[in-house]
Amino acid sequence: MFFTQYYLDCLSQASYMIADETTGQAVVVDPRRDVTEYLADAETRGFTVVGVVNTHFHADFVAGHLELADRTGAWIGYGRRAETEYPVRRLAQGDRISLGEVTLQILETPGHTPESVSVLVFEHADDLVPYGVLTGDALFVGDVGRPDLLASAGMSAEELGAMLHDSVQHKLMALPDEVRVFPAHGAGSACGKNLSTERQSTIGAERATNYACAPMSREDFVALVTAGRTAAPGYFSYDAELNRRHHPLYDAATAPGPLAPAEFARLRAAGAVVVDARGPQEFAAGHLRGAVNVPADGRFAEQAGTVLDPAADLLVLAPGDRAEETVTRLARIGFDRVAGYLPDPEDALAALPDDTVPAGQLTAAQLRTALAGGNPPLVVDVRTCGERGADGSIEGAVHIPLSELPARTGEIPAGRPLVLHCAGGHRSSIAASLLRHRGFTDVSDLLGGYAAWARSAAADS
Repeated sequence: MFFTQYYLDCLSQASYMIADETTGQAVVVDPRRDVTEYLADAETRGFTVVGVVNTHFHADFVAGHLELADRTGAWIGYGRRAETEYPVRRLAQGDRISLGEVTLQILETPGHTPESVSVLVFEHADDLVPYGVLTGDALFVGDVGRPDLLASAGMSAEELGAMLHDSVQHKLMALPDEVRVFPAHGAGSACGKNLSTERQSTIGAERATNYACAPMSREDFVALVTAGRTAAPGYFSYDAELNRRHHPLYDAATAPGPLAPAEFARLRAAGAVVVDARGPQEFAAGHLRGAVNVPADGRFAEQAGTVLDPAADLLVLAPGDRAEETVTRLARIGFDRVAGYLPDPEDALAALPDDTVPAGQLTAAQLRTALAGGNPPLVVDVRTCGERGADGSIEGAVHIPLSELPARTGEIPAGRPLVLHCAGGHRSSIAASLLRHRGFTDVSDLLGGYAAWARSAAADS
């Protein structure tokens, strides 16, 4: 048996290839949209990709099932409850997929979404104990999937939570302790709230350490897994629907490329949104008026999907060695309306001095002074509920998590100075740039975030 995990740090996303080395038949599970790596590995090893399984309709990225099927002729498999615009192989409880001796078996595990399945992997068709189980978003290392995402429109979190209880407690926990667990996501993903940095586990380890795997009633389970959830990033419902539909295939060879400065300026004047992927300090030193700052260092795709509109035309401003990467990372979440990028952003900014502006930033000491003044700013805290509860908050600050800010901008008064903060300064730069893009004029962010504020408070006490 050939078995490998492909892990994408930006999305904390794992995909898998399983093959029988004797027959050369392979299946890819939960592929990302840029499928070159899978195809290259298959070619190198002499494999033929005969099938693609999506464990569910992914909400945090656009899967690569259509691309792999187009390139290889592979069938596309989903749980039997899935409804799609393209032909699929419907996979039901107990279905077995033979690759030779290597065999896959379907375990229906709804709850994160109604159509969710897990995939048992057997090295030999007659093995009594599976080598491992690919759990999709039903079971993570240290957590379980969220039952409240908009990917499951039409069903409540409580209904899905009850389904997830059965899937986790009665199906997955019924497997032997030695079965390896291979989830679809790791730490940082918004698909769960307590994901581990470990990329694999065992049923026994999860039984012993995962809060959601301890025996409990359905009511207690549902209350536990639905508590403390922040809003999902805005693009999740868009991607979940895109994964159901026929959509244009991604091809790196035809991806948007560099633009001449004059064409970049023309498109910007026509309304295209500039996505500035430089770091917060570079952005603060000078950026194009109205640009939205989403630093490439960090969870770029998820954060871009949170603050940008997939229907908007986009222009990328990024360091030259990261511009193509930035375009690819946008394509992974289905943001295909990218016209191109500037290959040398510093020269471009120098050529547009009248349109280049700094971003306001305050130190903790400067914010304390401003709050004590005659026209104090409104402080907006864009951290998650968990961070705010665990670490404390600035007195009087309005709490609007970054994932909720695009929908709640109307709650922020337009005529008052604003200071935004997160934990360390990364997300507040994104949030402040979004507000400036939407017309707020007096917007700053707190240097060093709440961590700097807390250190300053401790020093003064």
